[in-house]
Amino acid sequence: MAHPVARFLAPLLVAMGVVACGGSGSGDAPVVGNSPPQQAPPQQAPSQDSSTTPEPGPAAAAPVAVTVEEVTRQLTSPWSLAFLPDGSMLVTEKPGRLRRIDAAGTVSPPLAGVPAVHAVGQGGLLDVVLSPGFAVDRTIFFTFSEPDAGGNSRAAVARAVLGDTAISQVAVIYRQTPSLPTTMHYGSRLVFDREGFLYVTFGERGLADGAQDLATTQGKVVRIRADGSIPPDNPVFPHPRAVAGIWSYGHRNPQGAALNPVSGEVWLSEHGPRGGDEINRVLPGRNYGWPRITYGRDYVTGEPLGPNTAPDVEPPLHYWVPVSIAPAGIAFYTGDKLPGWKGSLLVGALAGQMLVQLSLQGDSVAGETRHLQALGERIRDVRQGPDGYPYLLTDSGRLLRVVPR
Repeated sequence: MAHPVARFLAPLLVAMGVVACGGSGSGDAPVVGNSPPQQAPPQQAPSQDSSTTPEPGPAAAAPVAVTVEEVTRQLTSPWSLAFLPDGSMLVTEKPGRLRRIDAAGTVSPPLAGVPAVHAVGQGGLLDVVLSPGFAVDRTIFFTFSEPDAGGNSRAAVARAVLGDTAISQVAVIYRQTPSLPTTMHYGSRLVFDREGFLYVTFGERGLADGAQDLATTQGKVVRIRADGSIPPDNPVFPHPRAVAGIWSYGHRNPQGAALNPVSGEVWLSEHGPRGGDEINRVLPGRNYGWPRITYGRDYVTGEPLGPNTAPDVEPPLHYWVPVSIAPAGIAFYTGDKLPGWKGSLLVGALAGQMLVQLSLQGDSVAGETRHLQALGERIRDVRQGPDGYPYLLTDSGRLLRVVPR
């Protein structure tokens, strides 16, 4: 068990830039799979182009060489991408700007009407998705770190109507509780399921114990209606002050989420501390363990933070040890433009600076292939475009299309 002072220092060190969230100083190659760690193979040298490097693992997917086409590099800290029916795109920028990008890559001026954001640390304007009925209602949903009068902030979910140069009828429909002084681990991905319910991921804001406290929405996934109300069939927890809307708990910082096109379940990517990044299926009422159960280690001491399994904790489908990749946006690839990729889960990596392809067999991860390592880009979001190609947002401000090499 890590010393309590070391646990307290970890969020402060991350906030000061001493360590990268989800990163590690180790040079060892990660072990893939959700089985107990094995001896890691020697790390492969990165390729000198945009081709792929297969990661050793069970039944690894055959690598299909890819490269990228740049759509634009005129963005500032982009966080999320949503495709519009006309083929253009909405992009959020963390400082608080929402922009359109047309098919030719022309970036619009910022759209008016975006509320004030707490653009400090990991906060800002974050995810954006379209309403399931967007063709009729022109409604979008977005998350942002909402400042309060006391200088604190919290993740909030808002809806608005999209116009040509502005958004209107902005209304906050759900707020994370409580508002806190930290500026990290907001989570904040949005996913609509097939029935039109909205899932929202919330990080634990760097205060680990909140993930197990059902009286807060730190480290939780919530499930709400499009107006912010709570569906009556949400889980009921044996806690007198459990917050309405909680779907699952025990999460650290889930920065990627997507709907599995086969099962209809929400999957998410989750930052561990030093090692212990995870891919999880989000099941109702389940505890995902953080900080009690984790494969990660303490940032300061390097010691294990606890056991990695427990009977009452849902195990990850996939995890990365001993080196974190810092997984961000994820997407299930259903297109035909990249042979051998269909049915894979694509994961953007921040600290790992690559695109990870996870080949799937049902709800199991069968193999891992690493792509685009030579780009040297922190990949923040991954989406499949209407043209059947994956699109990537990078922290450096680029929007990229992934194509065969």
